[in-house]
Amino acid sequence: MALPLSFFEKLPKTDLHVHLDGSMRIETVLDLADKDGIQLPSDTPDGLKRALHLGENTGSLVEYLKAFDTTLKVLQTSASLYRAAYELAEDAARENVRYMEVRYAPMLHTRQGLPLTTVVEAVLEGLRDAQKDYGIRANIIICGIRNISPASSLEMAQLAVAYKNRGVIAYDLAGAEYDHPAKNHLEAFQLVRDNNISVTIHAGEAYGPESIHQAIHDCGAHRIGHGCRLREDGDLLHYVNDHRIALECCPSSNVQTGAVRDLASHPLRLYHHLGLRVTINTDNRLVTDTTVSRELWLTHTQMRMSVDDIRKMVVNGFKSSFLPFHEKQQMLRHVVKELDLIDPKDFHEEPTGTHSAHAPS
Repeated sequence: MALPLSFFEKLPKTDLHVHLDGSMRIETVLDLADKDGIQLPSDTPDGLKRALHLGENTGSLVEYLKAFDTTLKVLQTSASLYRAAYELAEDAARENVRYMEVRYAPMLHTRQGLPLTTVVEAVLEGLRDAQKDYGIRANIIICGIRNISPASSLEMAQLAVAYKNRGVIAYDLAGAEYDHPAKNHLEAFQLVRDNNISVTIHAGEAYGPESIHQAIHDCGAHRIGHGCRLREDGDLLHYVNDHRIALECCPSSNVQTGAVRDLASHPLRLYHHLGLRVTINTDNRLVTDTTVSRELWLTHTQMRMSVDDIRKMVVNGFKSSFLPFHEKQQMLRHVVKELDLIDPKDFHEEPTGTHSAHAPS
């Protein structure tokens, strides 16, 4: 018997791997383009979704990332960045996400001359105002980009250091993984580690376990973004497990980028049953056309994960946040109590096979 989406919407949740520029509302993209005179592939929601292949299997990470060429066009002003951040937090709060770590690369938002500090502060202001209005906590992860220069990654690391304890909670390396090794950006990682800033790195998505090994042992990653190909190196897998290095799994996105064949063959089920700290995330709410609730529902209906499995992965999200220990501990106490009060029997159950993998998000 499968639980409905409404059960997963009720659960308190985290989203630790979500990109600002991939998580806008489609209507907002169109509205910002209209206001700023920006040409888009289409001027209707349905047309733009089709043109950008939103929610579709694109076959590769490089193809998947092409949608960002469009979203970045409309995110070049302080007002647009504020709005994108506020609406992202609002949308997450409406599905009961309690804590979120929003990542983006400020250097990609300076085409119209915005100072990097303004790019950071506009997003922080949007997240803080959403917290006041909806109660959702959110921090920023600043990204370097693999396929841009190591010098630009160092600049992003310097920005992360400048905003440490002011809303920036970690540093990440994103972008095209294949043929762009993380070790090329060691100076950036050295700087953030010297300043006691947490590190997460996209690895093992479009390249093999060697990429994960490099992220952990050369760059000092505390979490791994995706990690789909970790299963190819059993020794490294056990190292990740033994050291409680969390995996930021994004199931639907991984299918759409071709990192895994389909949801049923996603390795997160294996990882979870082996004891790894698996967390469930959206990656890109717009580009992937999803929510955290939907991703959890899909792990339940398509991967046959039990309610107990789901609860453990939800708790893993709070455990794996980059919040200070005592804040995390306090949040966890409240979340565990709340989870205990949510009874699956209060929700209508249906045979698993009656659900569609493409239910509205």
